[in-house]
Amino acid sequence: MQTIELVAADLPVSLDEFRLKALAWADTFKIAAYYNPNNIEYPHQGFKHFLAVSDGEAISFPEQGVFEKLRQEMKSKESYLCGYLSYDLKNQIEKLESRHPDNLNFPEILFFRPAIILNFYSTGITISFSPDYNASIIDTILATVTPAARKPESIEIQQKVSKTAYKAAVETIKTRILEGDVYEMNYCMEFFSWQSGIDPLPLYLSLMQESPTPFSGYLKFNGNYLLCASPERYLKKQDKALISQPIKGTKRRGITPEEDQQLKLQLRQDEKELAENMMIVDLVRNDLSRSCTIGSVTVEEMFGVYGFRQVWQMISTVTGELKPENDLVDALKGSFPMGSMTGAPKISAMQIIEELEVTKRGLYSGAFGYITQEQDGDFNVVIRSIQYNSNTGYLSFMVGSAITYDSDPEKEYEECLLKAQAIFNVLK
Repeated sequence: MQTIELVAADLPVSLDEFRLKALAWADTFKIAAYYNPNNIEYPHQGFKHFLAVSDGEAISFPEQGVFEKLRQEMKSKESYLCGYLSYDLKNQIEKLESRHPDNLNFPEILFFRPAIILNFYSTGITISFSPDYNASIIDTILATVTPAARKPESIEIQQKVSKTAYKAAVETIKTRILEGDVYEMNYCMEFFSWQSGIDPLPLYLSLMQESPTPFSGYLKFNGNYLLCASPERYLKKQDKALISQPIKGTKRRGITPEEDQQLKLQLRQDEKELAENMMIVDLVRNDLSRSCTIGSVTVEEMFGVYGFRQVWQMISTVTGELKPENDLVDALKGSFPMGSMTGAPKISAMQIIEELEVTKRGLYSGAFGYITQEQDGDFNVVIRSIQYNSNTGYLSFMVGSAITYDSDPEKEYEECLLKAQAIFNVLK
């Protein structure tokens, strides 16, 4: 690829306006993926800030053996790979199944090779492009109308699981915990709308205003869209280092600075939330140990509390060193799906999830990210996200929480609504 460097002072518009124009320009391509850390400080940093587009086709994956296909594509080192892994790829790792209805109909895995990549920095931009393109890209972007954040006028949001049914499911999970089938489980429910007719990019920009996060993203392919405001990293590989940062523990933000700090302290001292976090950290340590050298998996930070626009989150950081014979695909297979969205023990939790949930998770609680030519990569956890199929008009978002034996069904339901607050704000 040829690369052009642009210094901010040489642009006729601000860097931020150029970025917005580039997003609107990218929306004219068949496939576009945008990764935005929103300038948020985060342990091991958030996503790399870049935009990737292609007018070609996504990579074709077989029905089975998708991880081996991904390894083959990754080792070719032709360019970046951008895309996602859906939650239901669990069925290719363990003897599991997914039987629930799926009204979005996104593919279980999607990756593409960008023809053009724009990297955004505080001082400028670099644009890399294949031989099919040239430097006129810059003029085309500058001529593009700058998009603005905009909420849809009227969308009727329906709830797939009623509050009564949700609370009954939580009680069932608590019974299963008492019976020894599982000791923590992430239970999720869907909100949806038919024939919503949204404009995805302005809605994504609105979501970013409402809830900026370090692992946010925007994906367009074949009329399907992901509008992601994720605060959680699933897995990052940098050289031989692996980093996973599970989130378990949520508290609302306070209205006053005093209340805000009090709520932060409450989260840090909440025995239930601490227990949830510890269980998942143990699970993540075990998952990373499958692909890392013996003794290298460590908990770098335990029970860190970080603030986002609507919530405080308890986040732990687990790191390890990849075995010399292993690669990123081995790390993915050894840890997917992420423990924070399943529960523990993991396989038993996923079996009960299939019993009790009523919507196929698909991309929700999967991972959106990218793989570099150096075979490094970074993937988030697809939560706090809107999915939209423009071909059918179906819009969906899911939300969940970790259920333990100490869970109060009413409080768990309220936590779900709190996590979805930013999405409700931009849709209603």
